[in-house]
Amino acid sequence: MLQKVPEILSGAAEPTILPEGTITYAHDGLHHLLGVGGQRRLQVLQSDPDDHALVAIVPLDKDGFARLEAVYSLLARLHGRKVPADKRLTRQKRLRAKRMLQAHDGRLAGASQRVIAEVIFRLSRVSRDEWQSAPERFAVMALLRGGREMVEGGYRRLLQPMAHR
Repeated sequence: MLQKVPEILSGAAEPTILPEGTITYAHDGLHHLLGVGGQRRLQVLQSDPDDHALVAIVPLDKDGFARLEAVYSLLARLHGRKVPADKRLTRQKRLRAKRMLQAHDGRLAGASQRVIAEVIFRLSRVSRDEWQSAPERFAVMALLRGGREMVEGGYRRLLQPMAHR
């Protein structure tokens, strides 16, 4: 017998935080499957459909810490608390990723490394000789390498836990 899904998980006035179409009815309750990034998923069990209490099933594998953070965020959201900030990307890493993509886009648009450096680092025009030894030149080369790697699939590593990079 299918049981009614509680309002917190169904068509309540507020949109649900659980994606639609992920509920499976089973003999032990309602199973909710949530994506936590990449190919990883978080399984949440609601053993008593009349009770709003949920149970998170967390495999204790190499991705366990990421799943625990997802559970913590879900718990905060379910109880109307502030969702903790994502600690996987620091301010510096976000800035570097932004600069890598800017450099990559500039290169695709045909800009030279010097022009890319002028835009990203707000440099005034430097002579050809100064440019050859400028630290920004080497920084732009590294940004272009990183940008190319990100575009070729490296962006997936951005949100992985630090231990698995």
